[in-house]
Amino acid sequence: MTVDGSSEAVIQVQGLAKHFGEVEAVRGIDLEVRPGEIFGFLGPNGAGKTTTINILCTLLRATAGRATVAGIDVEHDPAGVRSRIGLVFQDPSLDGQLTAQENLEFHAFVYDVPAGERAGRIAAALEMVELTDRAKSIVMTFSGGMKRRLEIARGILHTPDVLFLDEPTIGLDPQTRRHIWGYLSELPKRQGVTIFMTTHYMDEAEYCDRIAIIDHGQIQAVGTPDELKSMVGGDVVTITTADNAAAAPEIAALAGSDPIADNGTLRVEVADGAAFVPRLVRETSVEVTSVAFRRPSLDDVFLKLTGRAIREEEAGSTDALRMMGRAWMGRGQGR
Repeated sequence: MTVDGSSEAVIQVQGLAKHFGEVEAVRGIDLEVRPGEIFGFLGPNGAGKTTTINILCTLLRATAGRATVAGIDVEHDPAGVRSRIGLVFQDPSLDGQLTAQENLEFHAFVYDVPAGERAGRIAAALEMVELTDRAKSIVMTFSGGMKRRLEIARGILHTPDVLFLDEPTIGLDPQTRRHIWGYLSELPKRQGVTIFMTTHYMDEAEYCDRIAIIDHGQIQAVGTPDELKSMVGGDVVTITTADNAAAAPEIAALAGSDPIADNGTLRVEVADGAAFVPRLVRETSVEVTSVAFRRPSLDDVFLKLTGRAIREEEAGSTDALRMMGRAWMGRGQGR
């Protein structure tokens, strides 16, 4: 459900493709993001998610297809798009020598926030992220979580239609991550902003209204977290045996589907885990050393669709969006 109840897309992608020589990074994807929703983009390095978001943020030009953000064509009017979006990068892009307030004042100037509104907007943004008492503090003295909160405040200061977040809580401890999401979850309701984010944290993806899973440059599935998890069905049983290779065909015969190898275990989907486990132990000739079952997770969905799980190390430090962040910050144009 969107903030204003509208179903008209604020981001629309049609047949988008991007080639780097012989490499097809994005292979004709179609995508719509509705106003006021939190939309997640999941995929490992090399899947095409970074290339797609770079195109939407006007950092790259598409090889083919069309994309609009806030009704503006990203290729024909990139300056217009940049004036309507906010960005929070993985790497800090704040000026550590300035205070929190000075960082926001500079951003307001770059984006032509009316002079008479700047003080009020800055005060409101700092209050929202609970940094009012640190407004005059030098940013280099801030913790990682405080810097991320300030970057969120900066990203919404010019009232963008869409806020792009690249791995917004990477490197932060779980408590700080939950704190950050306390602010992000309220933004669509408080300001009507649409959030488009990338993440490899499956628990973080649960905050999204809808999620797109991308792999090998193509969208594999789009839906709410519950809709995606319903694709798995039943229970997920994780098994370790004395010889997984020998046990796999026997498990497949019992479960009615082939198990998926994952990090030294075998995963299989069954309708009723409680009934399946005793049969597994009783009827498998290979020794079962451990077994557990649970309801499906988003990681199970990704594993089912792609044949592998997203690992934290796949969110590498060479992400192109991070590398181009500072350059983009100097290209913002006022509304």
